[in-house]
Amino acid sequence: MIQNPKRYTITAALPYTNGPIHIGHLAGVYVPADIYSRYLRLQGKDVAFICGSDEHGVAISMKAKKEGITPQEVIDKYDGIIRKSFADFGISFDNYSRTSAKIHHDTAQEFFRTLYDNGDFIEEVTEQLYDAKANQFLADRFVVGTCPKCGNDGAYGDQCENCGSTLNATDLINPKSTITGETPVLKATKHWFLPLDRYTEFLTEWVLVGHKNDWKPNVYGQVRSWVDGGLEPRAVTRDLDWGIDVPVEGAEGKKLYVWFDAPIGYISSTKEWALREGKDWEPYWKDEDTKLVHFIGKDNIVFHCIIFPAMLKAEGSYILPDNVPANEFLNLEGNKLSTSKNWAVWLHEYLEEFPEKQDVLRYALTSNAPETKDNDFTWKDFQARNNNELVAIFGNFINRVVVLTNKYYDGFIPTPNELSEVDENTLAELKAYPAVISSSVERYRFREALGELMNVARLGNKYLADEEPWKVMKDNPERVKTQMYVALQIAAALSILAEPFLPFTAAKLSRILKNEGKLNWNDVTENSELIPSGHQIGEAELLFAKIEDEEIQKQIDKLEATKTANLAESKQLEPQKELIQYEDFAKMDLRIGTIIEAEKMPKANKLLVLKIDTGIDVRTIVSGIAESFSPEEIIGKRVTVLANLAPRALRGVESQGMILMTTNAEGKLVFVNPDTDAPNGETIN
Repeated sequence: MIQNPKRYTITAALPYTNGPIHIGHLAGVYVPADIYSRYLRLQGKDVAFICGSDEHGVAISMKAKKEGITPQEVIDKYDGIIRKSFADFGISFDNYSRTSAKIHHDTAQEFFRTLYDNGDFIEEVTEQLYDAKANQFLADRFVVGTCPKCGNDGAYGDQCENCGSTLNATDLINPKSTITGETPVLKATKHWFLPLDRYTEFLTEWVLVGHKNDWKPNVYGQVRSWVDGGLEPRAVTRDLDWGIDVPVEGAEGKKLYVWFDAPIGYISSTKEWALREGKDWEPYWKDEDTKLVHFIGKDNIVFHCIIFPAMLKAEGSYILPDNVPANEFLNLEGNKLSTSKNWAVWLHEYLEEFPEKQDVLRYALTSNAPETKDNDFTWKDFQARNNNELVAIFGNFINRVVVLTNKYYDGFIPTPNELSEVDENTLAELKAYPAVISSSVERYRFREALGELMNVARLGNKYLADEEPWKVMKDNPERVKTQMYVALQIAAALSILAEPFLPFTAAKLSRILKNEGKLNWNDVTENSELIPSGHQIGEAELLFAKIEDEEIQKQIDKLEATKTANLAESKQLEPQKELIQYEDFAKMDLRIGTIIEAEKMPKANKLLVLKIDTGIDVRTIVSGIAESFSPEEIIGKRVTVLANLAPRALRGVESQGMILMTTNAEGKLVFVNPDTDAPNGETIN
């Protein structure tokens, strides 16, 4: 762990440009990285906060094929959506690049060539899955089959999303090409491999010994599992038609594997930033006084803690990450977030439905961050955190302070009189909070840090509640000047301490207090006065608004509609039955009828005894629908009756026909009935 670094290089995982950004991405990577970067800047640190769109690999090709457009059109579309989402939510990157940029292609190829010239790769001819019909080798994600470890029929060639196992495409049982549906064959092809087994000793010493006490247990544990399981050579090239060309002879038609190319995107993005800002990029990646921190999700731990460090070690001139504070996964309403199933809260849609509430989502996600285990986002919890915490604690304190200052002093901050012991203790406690919050942030405990920020607002609320200036004003207005002065110092402190977590709120509060850009993090501890007497503040504005039940129910209903659509899409339909002749169909007498009576069959949970007017008679039909319908709700229901079915005795009651039913997307029974007002007895032909 580097103490007092000269500069910080902070990277956030490059998002794939095959879809928009959702709350899982924000909670797992981008909000924590932004909190850390903003916090460091407030302390005057030299920070390069780096990211960019990951625009190569199979996911892009698959999206292009699915949408019937080119890979370039896919990446241009989603790069624009992603950039806007990040900007809208205040993710304060110093540079956001693209791996399709020339500077990245050049950097990645140069990196590969350096390792190639050093003899760091193994060149091997191996057998890979090949789709003869499509006339192409199949990258991992173009192969699906049965997972050999858990039996999941929908496992991909690189990973089973059911059990989380990392796979090779050749491991799958009954593999199929997702392009043509054909069974692929094995075909020889040449590739270059990074021999990770050569780096076992290095990784053991660097991570398992060197970072035993300062890396998160989930990260450390996953690295240990990989190292203990035995590292093997890993391909750094692929047979693809989309990506960065492999820059050596004999590699025609081959591309750099996306997980070789993507992390180099941090370096090329830093170069792009340095060129624009007139800086030297190399100290941010090659100086031992630089602290490099990777913010990622847990699915990227192996790449950032084993593969990329091995690449950097092989190249020889780069520093290694000081920490990789990976988060676990965020679920949504009890189910895994899924881009393909639209089970997500998309950032661009969120802002359409909750305009100007970026900080509410940032707050809810940080409060519930999956820092050590998978956590669940629910709309009810989101509402509660807004209404019971942001509105009732933070917003309430600021509103009371600003309203009373304008009411009593026309917005001018009063000159305090002698401080009481309560005043001095309150201000002393306030001065201690920056160090407390800093301790949590610097250990990557952002949820804990946010809780301490809210304790500053609680301190202010408690002070006002105990001191009651609105009552004291009647008998001792001089005392109220001191009370309001103290409360305003707390408000000013909140305007700076909140900035990493709630940047839009902090900016609004600074505007209300008219102290924009006047304070930094350490001022809260070091300055005796954060906002001076005689300074005039603005009028009161609500920092947060209550979110009503109707707004939340709308979001829950939206997800339920998605769930229903997914069930309908995934429902396995029964195959067509054997062919029959027209004469077989003509034998069936299908009639329109109406249920006129219904009652439960005694001692039978599933059966209802129905009286049905078929137009030609009133007959009894016993139907197994009692678990789906009560007798009362189906009386008067129009139904389709198979009238000439041979009678059958069920529990002593003769059933004289059958009513037609099907199931909906949720698996519930539904009547098959006429959509017009046809009279009872009409035949269906």
